[in-house]
Amino acid sequence: MSDNWISIDGDEDAGDLPEIIEAESADFEADDDAALQLALAAARAEFGEFDEDLADLTAKTSQEGWPVLAVVGRPNVGKSTLVNRIIGRREAVVEDIPGVTRDRVTYEADWNGKRFILIDTGGWDRKVKGMAAQIAAQAERAINDADAVAFVVDATVGATDTDEAVVEVLRRSGKPVLLVANKADDAIIEMEAASLWSLGLGEPIPVSAQHGRGAGDLLDAIVNILPAEGQGRMRGAGPRRVALLGKPNVGKSSLLNAIAGSDRVVVDDVAGTTVDPVDELVKLKDSWWWFVDTAGIRRRAKEASGHEYYATLRTQAALDRAEVALVLIDASQPISEQDVRIIAMAEEAGRAIVIAYNKWDLTDEERRHYLEREIDRDLVQVPWAPHVNVSAKTGRHIERLETALEGAIAGWETRVPTGRLNQFLGSIVQSNPHPIRGGKQPRILFGAQVSVSPPTFALFTTGFLESGYRRFIERRLREEYGFDGTPIRILMRVREKRSRK
Repeated sequence: MSDNWISIDGDEDAGDLPEIIEAESADFEADDDAALQLALAAARAEFGEFDEDLADLTAKTSQEGWPVLAVVGRPNVGKSTLVNRIIGRREAVVEDIPGVTRDRVTYEADWNGKRFILIDTGGWDRKVKGMAAQIAAQAERAINDADAVAFVVDATVGATDTDEAVVEVLRRSGKPVLLVANKADDAIIEMEAASLWSLGLGEPIPVSAQHGRGAGDLLDAIVNILPAEGQGRMRGAGPRRVALLGKPNVGKSSLLNAIAGSDRVVVDDVAGTTVDPVDELVKLKDSWWWFVDTAGIRRRAKEASGHEYYATLRTQAALDRAEVALVLIDASQPISEQDVRIIAMAEEAGRAIVIAYNKWDLTDEERRHYLEREIDRDLVQVPWAPHVNVSAKTGRHIERLETALEGAIAGWETRVPTGRLNQFLGSIVQSNPHPIRGGKQPRILFGAQVSVSPPTFALFTTGFLESGYRRFIERRLREEYGFDGTPIRILMRVREKRSRK
């Protein structure tokens, strides 16, 4: 994203201005079109031709056509450490023991403006049975789904029989392959990595995923080997994905069993029964949904340790892959700081949000009175999130969840035509102008909704809009267009009024 853009509460998404206008022009009324032309003229007088600014962000919104890179190799060669190095954050779970990664886990990556999908896989091994065989099968499937492959080999060990078996699989796939010699922590090991030419995959790229040595060269090679468009899609078509979030023992697994109508997941009174996210395909009325039962989040990831730390990371990853977060709160207990933190995590992830107050059968009139006061006081940041009072134990109001989920997703995917948006913004500026600060009054010259999921707006302004005024704009957008159940994000391109000679 250009340094001139200011991101407010979220991602850096935008769309191509001419394509937005052309795609929506059929829906314009005369007043909408007039408002659009006036806004375009005002913005161009101040910014010049700004189409390129929005086009620069277009590539960051498309959910289809992403290149896909699969990271494969035998167990414990440092694949997940390398994945963390590529994506620039510690998200993939890493331990010194082999077999920590078991499923194919997908991440978004970006290098020099090129975005791609990264698939971390479990260790590939031959002549294995049971779970190890399933892990190897997942790795092979990742190769088939990818546009290119990064084959990771331990540079301190050299090529093994298992590595040569993986090479045969890669050759049969016909996919472009980068040979990555990991754990090349110094110049001596880097020179020894030259022996990996014997695998017949070309020049090995020596890196140290742990220390970052050679990471830039590897990323350049990845960008060069990936096609401009691939077969990836960050949110796949098909059933919607719902992440069940909440504190330990709030009833997430019990609710999933109640929704499914059978005992799909393990339930126990002991908090922390669920550790890994569990996906279940469930039919509600006439629609299928993917529900992901996640581990209870007890504290911040940086404050957790052991399996709690890993469970928190996996819960965050499950949330990133979901479209809507169903946050469970124990209605029989006071709303806690952790409840508020979990909702904030879902909001920061840009997901649609539905709040379910579980264990409603344990509440009485007095508790319900206090709960209403707690909601008004503690959940003031998400008044737009629909809520449902349910009981996983008795099945109370379970059927209302689908309506709330569908409404939240509809708000999450709502788009406002550009002409109509500028007519709306013009009326706001006219009736409720920004306060004068320091002798200047910022004005909104042009706006466009540049993304959905969540709704993201780009505003071209003559000065910085204060947070109170941005909240006012968001509130008016919700009053006018709904956006129930979804956060709204705002980008600003600020330019002070140029002096006239």
